[in-house]
Amino acid sequence: MTKIKDGDVERFARELQEQIMEEIRRTYSPTVIDHWQNPRNFRRMETPDGYAKNAGSCGDIMEMFLRVKDDRVIECTFQTDGCGTTIACGSVATELASGKSFAEALGAVSAAGILKVLGGLPEESVHCAQLAAETLRRAMADYLYQKSAPWKKNYRKT
Repeated sequence: MTKIKDGDVERFARELQEQIMEEIRRTYSPTVIDHWQNPRNFRRMETPDGYAKNAGSCGDIMEMFLRVKDDRVIECTFQTDGCGTTIACGSVATELASGKSFAEALGAVSAAGILKVLGGLPEESVHCAQLAAETLRRAMADYLYQKSAPWKKNYRKT
């Protein structure tokens, strides 16, 4: 029986990781990889003005949190248990909405807009952009609902 040395295992792991990253670079744009590895606004928000939780067709769960002041999205964050493309799409969605007026944000966030920023996704991953856009639209709808009846915010489960 051949004994495997620790150095061999580490070298094999590094080589395997590099092979995986090469395949990822062939499949995804540098923007997708950047948002996956360095997601923007990836955190929960305490007492958001708008909130939504949504499940994608693949089973990924995404949550979006909004803070709105003077009809402007001043902060937008997200959480997900999803894959790298879901993380990248959530990250881009929050950037598309942040700093915009409520109406501008509503118009800016779409699956097509997310895909454009990311430089596209493989067909089997397009649903991740749809999940991010839909979850953010639901958080925006929740904000409008809470705005019309502010007392309900105290009873919302996030």
